[in-house]
Amino acid sequence: MKLVTAIIRPFKLDDVKDALSAIGVMGMTVSEVKGFGRQKGHTEIYRGAEYAIDFIPKTKIEVAIADDVLDKVVDAIVESAKGNKVGDGKIFVTDLENVIRIRTGEIGQEAI
Repeated sequence: MKLVTAIIRPFKLDDVKDALSAIGVMGMTVSEVKGFGRQKGHTEIYRGAEYAIDFIPKTKIEVAIADDVLDKVVDAIVESAKGNKVGDGKIFVTDLENVIRIRTGEIGQEAI
């Protein structure tokens, strides 16, 4: 099992959700986060004063999946979140040791 974590631009969330639903992903966790990478933030002018915005709003998506659908999930996220610009985001794939569904007690892949 894998945990796929994607950091994307907030306005791409619906596209990514639709793409993952289309390939059968049953659930996901979504969080509003802030951060920076190569973008290094930006400056904005408000009421004549310039402010440095160091942390840029992003959306974090976490999806627990079976190993055999990893390539489909990664491809779906890349294709639906891509804007060909710096700041489009990143995808992190980590091994998932175990999953337990609290309601039923199911363990492992059955709990996904």
